[in-house]
Amino acid sequence: MASDMNDYFNKKKSESGGFKKPSGGSGGGGNGPQMPKIDFNFGGGKAGLFYFIAAIVILLVLAKPFTIIEEGERGILSTNGKYQDQALLPGLHFIMPVIQKVYTVDTKVRIINYASRIEASTTASGISTKPAITVLDKRGLPVSIELTVQYRLDAQFAAQTISNWGFSWEDKIINPVVRDVVRNVVGNYDAESLPQKRNVIADEIDSGIRKSVNGLKNSPALLQSVQLREIVLPEKVKDQIERVQVAKQEVQKAEQDVQRAKQEALKLAAEAQGTAEKARIEAQGIADAVTIEADAKAKANILIAQSLTSQLLQLEQMNVQGKFNDALRENKDAKIFLTPGGSTPNIWVDMKDPKQRTTTVSQ
Repeated sequence: MASDMNDYFNKKKSESGGFKKPSGGSGGGGNGPQMPKIDFNFGGGKAGLFYFIAAIVILLVLAKPFTIIEEGERGILSTNGKYQDQALLPGLHFIMPVIQKVYTVDTKVRIINYASRIEASTTASGISTKPAITVLDKRGLPVSIELTVQYRLDAQFAAQTISNWGFSWEDKIINPVVRDVVRNVVGNYDAESLPQKRNVIADEIDSGIRKSVNGLKNSPALLQSVQLREIVLPEKVKDQIERVQVAKQEVQKAEQDVQRAKQEALKLAAEAQGTAEKARIEAQGIADAVTIEADAKAKANILIAQSLTSQLLQLEQMNVQGKFNDALRENKDAKIFLTPGGSTPNIWVDMKDPKQRTTTVSQ
């Protein structure tokens, strides 16, 4: 056994060039084994410093003692599992690795679309799609409501919100509130009246969601808008509404026909009244003309009567008598009739020629 051990150490000595004696030491004799010497200079002073700095940099990169918060985000700092009250603002922040962690939350506007046809959800871009809200109307008929809700995390209380509600805060706040408010509002109306009262229902849903969200402690979310996009009614309700609309249109058409007939009757009555008025005015004009002419003649007769004197009458009688005398010279058969008192006019009749027999009144 001793011979084998000596052969082993002799072999090792020949392979390594022999063991060196330890400097300044005697214990163990000159032939005992020695530990190899380790060189920490890495080949030189400057190169060693470079390697040391590189090692430190690599260690820092791997440990990542800093974080960068982008615009539109906030950082939630956790120290040994406890969140800091104030969120980190956008920028560069240094942390203690292992002990501290930073969770980034989005404070930009986010959108939830409640739709009947579910499309691909794009949560990464801040837009998510959920099934339309199915509610029961006042009579228990199912109605689907499609709407869009825009909201964002309140940056001022971002840390408190994450601490109280967790990172799935919107599924715990926005979605339940929206569904609850929609059910309460739509449940007060009949399905048939929903389309006519669309604006009223939209306002009630908007105000109800705002009141519920803003009433939460520390205002975890800021509601931007609530847009009512579509009210999907059952088929039988749609058919009933369509029949009612058709009946209303027929009634409106009948009313328009009646109104048109009334307008036509009023037009004809106005035309008849205009014709009658025209005739009345024309008759009145003729009557007024006759009256005026009669008045003129009466006034003329009055003037003539006032102008007649006894001397004028005698002169006129003499003139008429002269005309009679001339007539008797030409026609001996003429007959003359004198008015009583010898006043004019006198009447004479030509009896000679029956064809020319005339009765004349002379003035």
